[in-house]
Amino acid sequence: MEVGNGGAGPYYGVYSLEKATTYTEREVLLAKSILHPGMAKEEWNHLIEPLTKDEDISDEEYDEARNKVLGGMLCIGTQGCEYDMYLVLEGKYRGRIVYTSDFHPDHPFFFVYEDSFLDWYERWLDEIILDYEGSWFGVLMQGNEDVLIQMYQSAPNEEIQTKALDGMFKFKKVSEETLGFLRDIAEQSVKHRNTAIQLICKTSFDTGAKYLLGLLQSEGHEDFSDALKILNAHRKTADLTEFYPVILQRIDRISDRETLRYAGYLLEDCDEVTLHNFAPFLCHADPSMQTIAIYAARSCKNKIGSWQIIEQMMLGGNQQVVNNLILYWGLIPHEKLLPYYKAIWPEYKNNPSFREKFIHCLRELHLPDDYFDKGEF
Repeated sequence: MEVGNGGAGPYYGVYSLEKATTYTEREVLLAKSILHPGMAKEEWNHLIEPLTKDEDISDEEYDEARNKVLGGMLCIGTQGCEYDMYLVLEGKYRGRIVYTSDFHPDHPFFFVYEDSFLDWYERWLDEIILDYEGSWFGVLMQGNEDVLIQMYQSAPNEEIQTKALDGMFKFKKVSEETLGFLRDIAEQSVKHRNTAIQLICKTSFDTGAKYLLGLLQSEGHEDFSDALKILNAHRKTADLTEFYPVILQRIDRISDRETLRYAGYLLEDCDEVTLHNFAPFLCHADPSMQTIAIYAARSCKNKIGSWQIIEQMMLGGNQQVVNNLILYWGLIPHEKLLPYYKAIWPEYKNNPSFREKFIHCLRELHLPDDYFDKGEF
């Protein structure tokens, strides 16, 4: 209560008791703790149902349901954004630390691995000394390389194996022995291959390159998507030239928005990409796919040479798609597109930002600024 009453700690530090109680409702402190480690999604969803499903819930009923979820816990700090740290005050799990966020279906609050506040706090000090990654402290399984390898090898089920592998993401670098262990998993385990490849690339991108090429060429959609995410994490620090042709060969097989978004991030630096590579998505029936493709293709060169694709998009007539088209690309100065620009001109002429894009297009074609205000042409 006196020495160490708040101060240095994980994330943004530990609140003093005075501050902690101002962040915790009195009703929460007096309530019973009902959360437990490994809570099933079904039990969690039932618990938070009043908070997520009932749109007509009163403020009093909402507070009561919320206090029930947080019952018996003291808020001792924040991780930033919507994430907070709580200390369980009573019941079977008294002394445990719980990480919370908003009340999301299928995502129960997370009990850290340590059995007490002191163990959790001392682990934080140990990992600072060992220079581990600290951005998600406490979420990953504790232990050094040897401990986690042994945990993986002796794990009774795949869930523990997954947690042991994930625990290695806190290492900024690993030994050659651990790298060999990860290579064995990448080559022998279907279940954990992609995680092992991600870990290999984190330590040695050159070593992981051949595995990434294998994922990109895999028939599995998830493999292709995972490879793009891993590559995106390294695109500012590694030369990805050898990967561009493989991505372009497979790009028309993308079927979801997230994968398309990552492909766009990566191909932004590829000089060979054109609008024709993104054509299946630019002319997609789903406007949200079109919007992602428009942003992804914003750096493509020679858009004038692909004016037919832009014409097809304009013919689709979706207002949001047209807005994004003009926002990210401006107006493509091609005479065949002028009738389409003239048709939508009245909707944009009074918007200074958009108006400037129209005028710029006209000047590129050596036409007068009032060209769109004239009659038939």
